[in-house]
Amino acid sequence: MPELFIGLMSGTSMDGIDAALVNFENETIQLLGHHSHTLPQTLKDTLFKLSLNHPDINLDILGQADAELGNIFADAVMELLAKYNIQAKDIKAIGSHGQTIRHKPDLEFPFTLQIGDANRIAYKTGITTVADFRRKDMAAGGQGAPLTPAFHNAVFRSASENRAVLNIGGIANITCLPADPDQNCFGFDTGPGNMLMDSWISQHKQQPYDKNGEWSASTQANNELLNQLMRDEFIHLNPPKSTGREHYNIDWLNTQLIKFPKLSASTIQATLCAFTAQSISYAIKKFLPEITSLIICGGGVHNKFLMHQLDTTLSNINIAPSDQYNLPADWVEAVAFAWLAKQTIEGKPGNLPAVTGAKQSTILGAIYPVS
Repeated sequence: MPELFIGLMSGTSMDGIDAALVNFENETIQLLGHHSHTLPQTLKDTLFKLSLNHPDINLDILGQADAELGNIFADAVMELLAKYNIQAKDIKAIGSHGQTIRHKPDLEFPFTLQIGDANRIAYKTGITTVADFRRKDMAAGGQGAPLTPAFHNAVFRSASENRAVLNIGGIANITCLPADPDQNCFGFDTGPGNMLMDSWISQHKQQPYDKNGEWSASTQANNELLNQLMRDEFIHLNPPKSTGREHYNIDWLNTQLIKFPKLSASTIQATLCAFTAQSISYAIKKFLPEITSLIICGGGVHNKFLMHQLDTTLSNINIAPSDQYNLPADWVEAVAFAWLAKQTIEGKPGNLPAVTGAKQSTILGAIYPVS
């Protein structure tokens, strides 16, 4: 009998909501359907301001964004159900990541905040909803991120080879999956994924992303700027570690560019692509030297120039998109939050202490019942 869950994911790129319909029947994972839901530009602008602590922001704006986003998450679910002719009563639960607007794991009182009112999702869809996954891990002393490595461990681990899973979203994160069952899986954020490249091309070409990495590939990276970017403190921190838009944003980039006033916009774009590739390669060579296969997911997999750079710098590793492992690269994270919802509903842990630094494994999230 089908065991259906829905996963909702809106990442740091804020390029929309991914909704995945997943069947976990007989302990297998089958992606039955998916739907991409666009965020209204006015809401996206507000979310960017919230994430950057813009001076125009206040609590009323935060509260309204939380409510509006909850309604839009619910709309995404309803459109997914209609698309595949599935009834709400047939879905066991929704797992909603929410939209991260602040992630501060290194303060005296660490906190993380994802919005998108789960009460509204549950009420409008008539489906039990699980949300607020990150804060329980933080309560247990962890970073609250990344959370998808637990899913990667369940789905992609192999007894025959040392693997890693690289997710390139706004931020890039990696999961190490040792072949030896006695070795712990671990993972961490490596640094920027698409975030800086997307911000730069949006500012200079009014495009949401660099399609196929064509603008990056049009010229050479500047090595002096690249070396400066690679000196960023986060890149060299030991895991566990996590980051976000609070650190890697356009203001941070503009500060880095002060010493380079004559560089062309295209050269800077090429250097940002090289920075993403080199920071990932650095993390793999330093912290995961034994891996032989790298499974890539997330939007960055479509940046052909970025993939070429990773192939070049990691030439001794077999690199392939997660599609070759029976899970489409664009939908891994949404499926992961369906899986995390299932873990929560069944009273099972969803975090990996070796990844987040939490003191123990724990059941994640809050459950919002229909009634």
